[in-house]
Amino acid sequence: MNYSENTPYIKELADLSDNSNHIMPEMYSQYNVKRGLRDLDGNGIVAGLTEVSRIKAKEKDENGKEISCEGQLYYRGINVRNIVKGFLDDNRPGFEETIYLLLFSKLPNKEELDKFCKQLSAYRSLPPSFVRDMILKAPGKDMMNILSRCVLALYTYDDNPDDISTANVLRQCLLLIAEFPMLAVYGYHSFQHYHKNNSLVIRYPKKELNTAENLLYILREDGQYTPLEAKLLDLALVLHAEHGGGNNSSFTTHVVTSSGTDTYSAISAALGSLKGPRHGGANIKVVQMFDDMKANINVKDENAVRNYLVQLLDKQAFDKAGLIYGMGHAVYSLSDPRADILRAYAKQLSEEKGMQEEYQLYETVEKLAPQIISEKRKMYKGVSANVDFYSGMVYKMLELPYELFTPIFAVARIAGWSAHRLEEIQNAGKIIRPAYTSVKPESAYTPLENRE
Repeated sequence: MNYSENTPYIKELADLSDNSNHIMPEMYSQYNVKRGLRDLDGNGIVAGLTEVSRIKAKEKDENGKEISCEGQLYYRGINVRNIVKGFLDDNRPGFEETIYLLLFSKLPNKEELDKFCKQLSAYRSLPPSFVRDMILKAPGKDMMNILSRCVLALYTYDDNPDDISTANVLRQCLLLIAEFPMLAVYGYHSFQHYHKNNSLVIRYPKKELNTAENLLYILREDGQYTPLEAKLLDLALVLHAEHGGGNNSSFTTHVVTSSGTDTYSAISAALGSLKGPRHGGANIKVVQMFDDMKANINVKDENAVRNYLVQLLDKQAFDKAGLIYGMGHAVYSLSDPRADILRAYAKQLSEEKGMQEEYQLYETVEKLAPQIISEKRKMYKGVSANVDFYSGMVYKMLELPYELFTPIFAVARIAGWSAHRLEEIQNAGKIIRPAYTSVKPESAYTPLENRE
C-alpha cells in the first residue's frame, strides 16, 4: 500500500469533511468569540501572566489615548537594546548571558556566567550512538521534524524523564539548550548525505567555543568562520531567544506544560508550532522572495522594484499569496526593535562579504514597502520591517542553508520556551483549558437501517 497516496476514497471523505463545516467568519462576531485569542483590532487577548518578557508597541498620550510608539522588547524587565549594547560594547558573545537572564531573572556576574557556560559546555554532547541510531539511520527531509523526533527520543535516554520538579526540569532544559545546535546540524548533514548524495561530515563541538561559534564550526566542512560571522549569529540568537510570551510556540509551551507532561513532550509541541510558516518560517520566505525578485526584474531600477512589490500585493508575483514577506508584525507598528538592531550589523556583514548591492536592495524594499502597503490596503496601524526581514538576509550572508533557517530559530527560542515551562510549573497548578462555543444545533439519532 502507498500510504502517501490520496486515493479516490480519501478524496471523497475529504469532500465530506469540507461539506460538514458550516462555521462562517461572521459567526465569530455574532457569538462574540475572539478568534485566535485576538480582538477585532488584532490585539491579543490576555490569557496569562509572565515575568519572562514584554513587548511595548503603544503608549498613552497626554489625553490618555493609546498611540503607537517605537517598538521595545524587554527580557525580564531589561530592554533588549541595552542587553545587546552591553555585550557588544564589551566585545563578547551575549547568547549564554541571555539564557541565564531568561531562566533566572537576573544578569549573571562574571563568576556566575563562567560557571554557567562551563555547565552548558559539559552538556554539549549526545548519548552514545544517538547520532547513528536516531539521526543517521532515519534521515528525514524536514529539519524541524528531525529535531522534534530527536527531542522525543531523548526522553528514552533520560533515567528520570517524568519528574517535573524545578531541579529536574531545569536539568532537562539546560541539556536541550546545549544539544539543540547538534541535533539541528547533524540532522541537516544526514539529509544532505542520504537525500542529496553529498559527503557526510560529523564534527564534534569544542568545549571552548560558545553556542554560535560551535554551530558554525560543526556546520561547515572546513570548520572555519570569521569573528564577525560568529558575532552576527550570536546576536541573531539573542534577538530570537524570546518574544513576549504570547507568541504561538511559547503559548503552546504553557498549554502543554499545564497538563503536567514531561519536558520532552512540551518542547516537541513547541517545535511543531514553530515549524508552521505563519510562525517560524517567514525568514525563508523573505530570502526566496528576494531571489525571485532578482531573477525577474532589474533590481537596480527603483521603479521596477516598486512595480514588483505592487504585483506581490496583487497576487501576481512570487507565491501569489498577496504578501510582502518581512513587512509588518502582529504587535509592532512603527518599528520592530530586533530589526532595528540587526539592520546595522547586517550592513557590516554585507561589506565583509562583498554583498553591498544586496543590502541596498533590502534598504530599498524597506523604504518602498510601507508606502505601497498603505496605498493598497486599509491600514489600522503602521507597517515596518520585522525581524525576519533582516535575519533572513543575515542567515544568507552567513551561508546558512535554507533548511536550517527555522531550526536555528529553535536553537535560540529553546531558551524562552525553557523559561516559560519553568514559570508555568512554578506558578500555575491548573490545566489551561479554553472554552469553545458550539454552534451546531441538536439533532435526533437515526438508526443505521434508516440512514440514507
